[in-house]
Amino acid sequence: MTDKRIAILTDATHFVGDAIAKRLSNDGYRVFAVDPVFSDADKRSAFEALAGNISALTQHSAADVVEHVMGKEGQIDLLASNDAYPAIRAPLQDIASDVLRDTLEALVVKPFDFASHVASHMKARKEGKIVFLTSAAPLNGLPNYAMYCAARGAMNAAVKALAKELGPSNVQVNAIAPNFVANPDYFPPDLMADPDKAPKILRNIPLGRLGKPEEVAAMVAQLASEDGGFFTGQVIAASGGWA
Repeated sequence: MTDKRIAILTDATHFVGDAIAKRLSNDGYRVFAVDPVFSDADKRSAFEALAGNISALTQHSAADVVEHVMGKEGQIDLLASNDAYPAIRAPLQDIASDVLRDTLEALVVKPFDFASHVASHMKARKEGKIVFLTSAAPLNGLPNYAMYCAARGAMNAAVKALAKELGPSNVQVNAIAPNFVANPDYFPPDLMADPDKAPKILRNIPLGRLGKPEEVAAMVAQLASEDGGFFTGQVIAASGGWA
């Protein structure tokens, strides 16, 4: 094993991407961050300023990103698939097929695509880790959010199969499944500052508070470390006891 460690982080400006980028950078990773907003040079610069060793890429398809990273570094040690998409509230009878397809595209098809492209290189090298950032929602169920739960649940289930498929090549696959974690997409500061809404949200959480993005990032770092090498096929709820 070399001292060089290379990570790809998807949907970097969303969900818990900032915290993951900072933690991995501080742990010595060169982080290649992917997000469609990085077509804007100012947004690239702002994200790269979060910590050292972060490169915000203009490429965003799995094939282009992996080709770029392999061309520059020759290895990929970690895929942190930080997939974010709105949890659209819709009773079953109101779910439109095109909206369902968009949800599945963002939360199932895209992470599968990235995992497939990185796995081919990890298998050849006999080393690598894939961590999907999913959701605890399908572990407990949310009425009127079946579309979101179905998509997130698909990736939670895929982890079990991919761990068995890639394990013989020494590639570990896990998921961290957050809910009630402070982040700009699902629990933004303005929502939690609302004196009517915030207490209703917090009373669902046995620990009585929102999780910190840094707590999720710490679990990513643990699974990505050498000490995390025997853990695979796990879906770890990060929900303060809700799931």
